Amino acid sequence: MSCGTGDRVEDLPVHLSTLTDIEGSDLMKFKLKMIPPTATAQQKGERVVGGYIHHYKKKNVMAAEAVLRDALLPYVPETPIEGKPIRLEVKWLFPYPKSAKKHKPGWARWKITRPDTDNLNKMLKDVMTDMGFWKDDALICSEIVEKYYSDEPGIMIWIYDSMSMDLPDEGWF
Repeated sequence: MSCGTGDRVEDLPVHLSTLTDIEGSDLMKFKLKMIPPTATAQQKGERVVGGYIHHYKKKNVMAAEAVLRDALLPYVPETPIEGKPIRLEVKWLFPYPKSAKKHKPGWARWKITRPDTDNLNKMLKDVMTDMGFWKDDALICSEIVEKYYSDEPGIMIWIYDSMSMDLPDEGWF
């Protein structure tokens, strides 16, 4: 359904309280209560200097990274995770557009417009790596990234120790 502002809201609601933790895994979870930035790491500028192309971060990207840094600061672990696989789960909760159809309070709806989840998460992972959540984002072996419209905007983050999770049976591969 069109909302008139270029945003579209999917008709199938999702209740966020149905999200569960993975039993038996080490876990860090938190919610950043903020309106998520929509600038992404893919939005780089280019300029030609002396016949060479130079890439640079645009001001809106630097501002989005600063907002994420400020929000993540209270959750930085004392020591970065290293040497074990990580599962990262992120729920991006955007405010409903003003033109959106009425909805049940406490329910979320899928956001099926830009920015893309992979671009949103790239910046978040880069900032979290720089801040010392883990030594290298190559440790992230499993990702679940979703984006919704919600009455309570923010970013919900779960970091699991994947070593405590079962892998699929050999025959599955």
